[in-house]
Amino acid sequence: MTAREAMAAWLDHLANERRVSPRTIEAYLGAVSPYLAFLEQHRAETLSVADTGTITAAELRAYLAHRRDGERPLSARSVSQALSAVRSFHNFLDRRLGVPNAALALVKGPRVKPSAPRPVTEDQARGLIAEAACDPDREGWAALRDEAVLTLLWGCGLRISEALSLKRSDAPLGDSLRITGKGSKTRIAPVLPAVREAVDAYLAALPFALAPDEPLFRAHRGGPLSPRHVQATMQLLRGRLGLSDRATPHALRHSFATHLLGAGADLRSIQELLGHASLSTTQKYTAVDAAGLLGAYAKAHPRA
Repeated sequence: MTAREAMAAWLDHLANERRVSPRTIEAYLGAVSPYLAFLEQHRAETLSVADTGTITAAELRAYLAHRRDGERPLSARSVSQALSAVRSFHNFLDRRLGVPNAALALVKGPRVKPSAPRPVTEDQARGLIAEAACDPDREGWAALRDEAVLTLLWGCGLRISEALSLKRSDAPLGDSLRITGKGSKTRIAPVLPAVREAVDAYLAALPFALAPDEPLFRAHRGGPLSPRHVQATMQLLRGRLGLSDRATPHALRHSFATHLLGAGADLRSIQELLGHASLSTTQKYTAVDAAGLLGAYAKAHPRA
């Protein structure tokens, strides 16, 4: 078996046994295929599976340097992600094909500075939702649908996938929602009256009859609504309102957290509401809120 055949087996394992998303599969392929191509050019031969056990730490470092400083240089974060994909591939070679390579554990990725979330302001969030509700380019029920989805993201702190996973049986919404997020972690999300009203208005106008186990949010022709539609909607709305590219659907989830923090909510509560496994993930929002406080101070203080 060649190394590329082993890579194909690994990707098949990820897709069919691990149920990894197609986007992750594509990212792994985009990291490991150039890795094998680099090694084959470096060694001037086709790599076999047995050859992968002889790859040295120096060769892996050379590949990472090539990705960092090549014709299309990658950021430190992207290089770190490429290294993670390569390690995952070698773990598969070790566990499934019996070809270990202990030398690669010596390679460390570049330091990546954690980036703070990029929320939108309260006024911007309100503006985005209001603009979705009165979109002249969409039918009345479709505009109400977009308003309901965006209201869920901001009002409940949901991810796009979590909002679109809601079933017809979940509505009308109660005082809370049971959400299953990343890592099959379940949490309870309180439902504000404004969120409940937005979903009710969408349901009242929805032209399709849905079975209890069908997805709640529907596309123009009646199929399940896709995440890509929500992303495209936000792109359209932020263009109309003159907002930056930072105004993404996920930014509404960030805003949910930062607005709660600014209003006095404690980090532990926000961690539970967002479904973060680690408090360190939630702590990123303290930097965002501190930046807002410093900005307000600079504008208001007489000596600023």
